[in-house]
Amino acid sequence: MTMLLTPTQQQPAAGIACESDSIDTVPLTEERSFAYWQQDIPQAYWALSPGQITERIRVARRKLGERLVVLGHHYQRQDIIQFADFRGDSFNLSRWAAERPEAEYIVFCGVHFMAEAADILSAPHQKVMLPNMAAGCSMADMADPDDVYNAWAELEELGIAQDTMPITYMNSAAALKSFVGEHGGAVCTSSNAKKVLEWAFARKKRVLFFPDQHLGRNTGHAMGIPLEQMVLWGWARPYGSMGGQTLQALQDSRVILWAGHCSVHQRFTPLQIDEARAQYPDVTVIVHPECRLETVQASDLNGSTEFIAKTIGAAPAGSKFAVGTEINLVSRLAKENPDKTVFCLDPVVCPCSTMYRVHPAYLAWVIESLAEGRVVNQIVVPEAIAANAKLALDRMLAIR
Repeated sequence: MTMLLTPTQQQPAAGIACESDSIDTVPLTEERSFAYWQQDIPQAYWALSPGQITERIRVARRKLGERLVVLGHHYQRQDIIQFADFRGDSFNLSRWAAERPEAEYIVFCGVHFMAEAADILSAPHQKVMLPNMAAGCSMADMADPDDVYNAWAELEELGIAQDTMPITYMNSAAALKSFVGEHGGAVCTSSNAKKVLEWAFARKKRVLFFPDQHLGRNTGHAMGIPLEQMVLWGWARPYGSMGGQTLQALQDSRVILWAGHCSVHQRFTPLQIDEARAQYPDVTVIVHPECRLETVQASDLNGSTEFIAKTIGAAPAGSKFAVGTEINLVSRLAKENPDKTVFCLDPVVCPCSTMYRVHPAYLAWVIESLAEGRVVNQIVVPEAIAANAKLALDRMLAIR
């Protein structure tokens, strides 16, 4: 039986410092405050046993019928995924929200940027809810809108912006998707980053890629772009510093990388890969492209969570996989593929702590509220932001 933890109990194993825990809440700037305030849920929910929570969710769902759809990201733990009608990566869940308008309510078991994208892409009559508004993303928080706007202003002053296409990873605020849409760019995910960059280079000389430097660098490297033509923009530097680069380096660049990263994926190293190969000489190492370049280069395969899941699922019995991605997905893949050896590269388990904030008690509260006729935790992206953000998302979905 899975033990359900209260928010104060949701901590990594003793002695483990998970960087993803370091950013506890999203900065409440004027543009972003619409989506991130979490009210206290009734204390009675914390007194329920796992079985009681499960039963109450099922009863409420039966009452709502086809009016409700629950989406679950691959990184959610099993006691959330068990309720998901659809599970997948951010790209496929966003596509689902865009293509299936029949559900009145969409409960998105993910993090804030995913629910925002679903709200932007869903039909006007649909309502998107996030079980816990505190479920954010430390990587997304590394690209504060004001910092990106300032960087773009510098590039404009330097005469570089006119030849630059802004591309934002899905892991970013709606305001940044809107900025990208307004400036002719697109959103990408780890599933389609290469195709989006190819699309961008067909239109502009270079790309400003944010917030994840590693996905940008790994994708550019796979496309044959020299590392010296992919420069890192230090967003924490003062205005006018050119992100720590020289004018010549920026002018010669093909990709300007934002200095953001995923705290979980940065933990995977070439040393861990060496150790996995020493234990299992015939192992296949498969990692997420949010890992560092040297880790990706040391692996056998790299790709999105969807790619990882499909690759392992399609492999013959007896296959062995060392996986470099979030532990909940790795554990699920191991359970769903009992005829194969599937294990996490990192022996010190560090889950995505912000994703972990979607606790079954929050899910029960949201769904029971809907069954009682009350909408709580609705994500509503203001139209002024949503219009241009939808342009960027639609461009992404149109790139095949």
